[in-house]
Amino acid sequence: MSFEFHYIVEAFPSLIEGAKLTWYITIFGIIGGLTLGIVAGILRLAGTEAVGGESHGISRVFWMIGQKCSITYIELIRGTPIIVQAMFIYFALPMLIEVSIGVRGVRFDGLTAAIITIIINAGAYIAEIVRGSVLSVNKGLIEAGMSMGITRFQLITSIIGPIAFKRSIPPLGNQFIISLKDTSLFIVIGVGELTRQGQEIMASNFRALEVWSAVAVCYLVMTGSLALFMKYLERRVE
Repeated sequence: MSFEFHYIVEAFPSLIEGAKLTWYITIFGIIGGLTLGIVAGILRLAGTEAVGGESHGISRVFWMIGQKCSITYIELIRGTPIIVQAMFIYFALPMLIEVSIGVRGVRFDGLTAAIITIIINAGAYIAEIVRGSVLSVNKGLIEAGMSMGITRFQLITSIIGPIAFKRSIPPLGNQFIISLKDTSLFIVIGVGELTRQGQEIMASNFRALEVWSAVAVCYLVMTGSLALFMKYLERRVE
């Protein structure tokens, strides 16, 4: 069997539609995951010298609760496969909502479940990236900031945050690429992303070599574009 390029040409429009959906899931998932990861990462460090030391009064109780919730969330997500998380959100979460609070009829479509899965999955790993980046900040800078009498919020946003952000860009880029590739797993909940489109095309023409070669090239182009963007961002913040 020879390689027939015209099969790729015929499949191209469908693959582009699948790639668009892959980007859609990835972008919204990364935005949500980045937000969740930053919050979880900061809470994970609550009460440590890395974010200005222990709090007092009611704020200490708040930070302690936040830290426990953050640790539980991170370990739960990192300890389970993303495909299990997707299946749980798509199939089991509506049932859990009905059993726990009595609300019936809640249903997540495949696209919504996919985005939520990327958000909570990426968020857990980004939280650890944030934690590592914050811990890498020189303690002398933190002590100097505290000696100036600035608030904890100012310490995080003006001193710790900018330095930690620069150091987190390479691992964040790696996580973003992983999240993009993880969208291929949502074929199990019927999301018509790139891999699903490739599977449907192959089922109709039985040209596995051409179809999966084209799918692989599409993923390489997307991950390569994302890697170039992160390198550009890294140069801009130097």
